[in-house]
Amino acid sequence: MTNGQLQLKQVSLVTSIKGQVTGAPILTDISFEVFPGDRICLIGPSGAGKSSLLRLLNRLREPNQGEIYLENRDIRRIPILELRRQVMLVAQEPKLLGMTVKEALAYPLLLQHLPQSTINERIETYREQLLIPAEWLERTELQLSLGQRQLVAIARALVAQPKILLLDEPTSALDAGIASRLLSSLTELALQDKMTIVMVNHQLDIAQLFCTRVLYLQNSQLLQDTPANQIDWQQLREQLVQAEAQAAQEWV
Repeated sequence: MTNGQLQLKQVSLVTSIKGQVTGAPILTDISFEVFPGDRICLIGPSGAGKSSLLRLLNRLREPNQGEIYLENRDIRRIPILELRRQVMLVAQEPKLLGMTVKEALAYPLLLQHLPQSTINERIETYREQLLIPAEWLERTELQLSLGQRQLVAIARALVAQPKILLLDEPTSALDAGIASRLLSSLTELALQDKMTIVMVNHQLDIAQLFCTRVLYLQNSQLLQDTPANQIDWQQLREQLVQAEAQAAQEWV
């Protein structure tokens, strides 16, 4: 496999509710490959397993069967800290763990025992890349909005320079202008550094502008893996609306 390639093969994940295994699969027989520089959007109705799939990729969840490989290595054989430095996840509602923004940005680099000069340089590079104001650096989590915390959490992941960046609804709390600038910066980084980005996003307008591939999940399965330039986006919107309506009926 080429540098940074990640492969999922026949992954099956079963959920537990109230401590009892229901037997209902979250994901079944998911199989696809991710390549350096890919910008992938995971799309599908609520409950399709998109966030669970993200969590499989850096072992925040474990499959019941099947394998996940990073650069020809089964990720279960990669030390967990090493794996999560290479495959970093930013949650939809990230936490700064009581740190200031500057402390939060420095934290993953301190764990790598990098010199302070390198830490300072990376913080400044990615702060500027994501247009994070310098005055935020001394703010705490309580002084930031959810959208501001999302930006900081993405910067915290980027300073570690992962091979694969996993984003769960990263623009959900951002206004359109900031979201557009963020995705423009992420696109530039993906092209420049061959960093792979896998993103859950319900906003198809954003997905259409950002992604190079779409993985469409529904009913616990991967139904579609299509290059973005080959997608009928209007048809995809209608498909998603219908799937959301069906999912809503199942909860009634």
